[in-house]
Amino acid sequence: MDIIKSSQGDYSILKLQGRFDAHEVAPVREWMKEQISQGRTRLVVDLGEVNFVDSSALSVLVQGLKNSRENGGDLAICSLQQAVRVIFELTRLDKAFLIYPTLDQAVDSKN
Repeated sequence: MDIIKSSQGDYSILKLQGRFDAHEVAPVREWMKEQISQGRTRLVVDLGEVNFVDSSALSVLVQGLKNSRENGGDLAICSLQQAVRVIFELTRLDKAFLIYPTLDQAVDSKN
């Protein structure tokens, strides 16, 4: 999996590419911890080029959501491919996360 880190205004953005599974969660977890410890609690995870997520990946996202909200921020997800969207819907995590069609919409949302 490839990881691209960036920021836009108040948002820290993490763009993932490939499979997001148990073998790839550590760098995502560390990025989230680092951002929150630096006071950057408005996070966006761009999954537009992710074709698979497993339960450990979902767990890291949920923990990041919890930690960012506890610190006055939020974690948004954007650009889900259909296969990944189905996983979010089946696990009902589509109700927990703010999910946007594009990165620009996530950053412009002022959530």
